[in-house]
Amino acid sequence: MSPGTGTVGPMAPSYDIERLLATSSRRPRLVAGVDEVGRGAWAGPVTVCAVVTDLSPPPERLTDSKQLSAARREALVPEIEAWAAGIGYGEASAAEIDELGMTEALRRAARRALEALPERPGAVILDGKHDYIGAPWPVRCEVKGDQASISVAAASVLAKVRRDAYMAGLGLEAYGFGENAGYPSPVHQQALADLGPTPHHRMTWSYLDDLPRWRHLKRHRHPSEGQMTLL
Repeated sequence: MSPGTGTVGPMAPSYDIERLLATSSRRPRLVAGVDEVGRGAWAGPVTVCAVVTDLSPPPERLTDSKQLSAARREALVPEIEAWAAGIGYGEASAAEIDELGMTEALRRAARRALEALPERPGAVILDGKHDYIGAPWPVRCEVKGDQASISVAAASVLAKVRRDAYMAGLGLEAYGFGENAGYPSPVHQQALADLGPTPHHRMTWSYLDDLPRWRHLKRHRHPSEGQMTLL
């Protein structure tokens, strides 16, 4: 068990990275953990959460959201909200993803999350191996950061619960958003084949290539021209 994590196992998150970044400059820095959800979905926004802490003991059993049941994730939300020193959310819609591409959409969502924090962080721990945030924040990319860093683990839980609730709240039961949150699933694919895409779907994505009835709706993004066109 890592000290103060409240979780057990070899991958229990700790404050090791937060402490390293906080003390790696002349003055102590506030460190934010950042994670996203929705990158691989066919529909809905990409949601990013940023969390800062005071390095106090976190809620019990806090870890990577993928290792927790839906019920446990939801139960953790009020505990995280009461414990965290700051929480910020940012989103980029399906329309933004189509217009800008995923990397730029993630960048905008992450910056919105960081700017929503009550205090500007001096460093960021980002889950994954690619820095899609960039300046002015010093970013430490950490593969499986949601299993290594407590603040990233908290961000992963909050982002997942927030986006899942949004997708379920759309009420499009035929597409199964309450269960698949806009990700690929047999129910989702069948609804697309029968009913076509909704305004919440990403219209530049390749899933449309497999839908002969709706393939003509696919859009192509031309970054150099800053516009989209239909096939």
